[in-house]
Amino acid sequence: MLPGLAEEETVDPDEPLAARMRPRTLDEILGQDHILAPGRALRVALERDRLPSMILWGPPGSGKTTLARVIARSIRSSFVSLSAVSAGVADLRRSVEDARKLRAATGRRTVLFIDEIHRFNKAQQDAILPHVETGTVTLIGATTENPSFEVNAALLSRCRVYVLRALADEQLVALLQRALSDVERGLGGRRDPVRAEDEVLQRLAAYANGDARIALTALELASDSALDGQITLELLADVLQHRSLLYDKDGEEHYNIISALHKSVRDSDPDGSLYWLGRMIEAGDDPLYIARRLVRMATEDIGMADPQALVVAMAAQQAVHFLGMPEGNLALAQVAVYLALAPKSNALYRAYGAVREDVQNTRNDPVPLHLRNAVTGLMTSLGYGKDYQYAHDYADAKVEQEHLPESLRGRTYWAP
Repeated sequence: MLPGLAEEETVDPDEPLAARMRPRTLDEILGQDHILAPGRALRVALERDRLPSMILWGPPGSGKTTLARVIARSIRSSFVSLSAVSAGVADLRRSVEDARKLRAATGRRTVLFIDEIHRFNKAQQDAILPHVETGTVTLIGATTENPSFEVNAALLSRCRVYVLRALADEQLVALLQRALSDVERGLGGRRDPVRAEDEVLQRLAAYANGDARIALTALELASDSALDGQITLELLADVLQHRSLLYDKDGEEHYNIISALHKSVRDSDPDGSLYWLGRMIEAGDDPLYIARRLVRMATEDIGMADPQALVVAMAAQQAVHFLGMPEGNLALAQVAVYLALAPKSNALYRAYGAVREDVQNTRNDPVPLHLRNAVTGLMTSLGYGKDYQYAHDYADAKVEQEHLPESLRGRTYWAP
């Protein structure tokens, strides 16, 4: 066992179950063996008391705050916790000054834990940087967002990034069973023992969606309503009401899911298309945003292989605008399936991409004279319209004449 992990903590019976069951040791933390198992880099660093500054990146309820607290105890450091939602630069400076004084007086280090560090702006993150560099504080930042986008590059380069995973259903079931049986911290010490069949725990784990906090909170709520301590499926359904979905319309998960929808459509998979569409709709994403993305898929991945796809996608957009939600969800589902089943071609996408590249990177030559309209005598004398071949004067309205500027003569864009 690592130093400092065995110290006893008093249990406040009035605390929520999720707080009482918070792991106290590394071995109690579930689902993170990829970074905490014996021999892993972080575990070895803790055993050698050489803690690096780090960013803990993972979904809600995966144990970021818990891990930070266990780490702080394991190296006998002072632990200071700030929330980026409410703290400012003044709070940071005060914490750093306290850490400097503590280090000078006792030699004891300070772990500065910043929850939701992605909510700090650039100036606030810059204020941390010099103190991390000098070792005044060891930073542990927690974020649910991709740190590549949300943490300054200079600060990120001085931190190790550890990715925490959402708990699997079997791990959540083990956690719930632990909470039911734990006499000191869980529900095992109640006068009427709380009981739940495996099927109930499985349902509760699925509802929690990998979030330990949600699972334990729901278990406590259900236990408070259980007759004779028995949690049934019917009681659970009544308590839960509506499932919590892991989704943030402004965060990375939003873009991950729209990417999954787009690729499912492109790969002609109607089942995957419907599923990811449903994840977005049921999480409350903007239906008109979804419609716009479907229109884009109709032009980018189907194009001239089925020109009707764009018509169907635009009709769905109009249906959503006219009906609103939830009635408009079937219109979106219809177009997602239509696009998935439609023949695919990116020829139009590639053709326009080549055009855009030429427009940006080649001379913008004037329009060839034979394609210009001669609306005055001067223009006629200058050669406007000279030798233009009127298509309808030829068989099948086809003529052989150049329509590109001189510098792009013979260039081909469309390759069906």
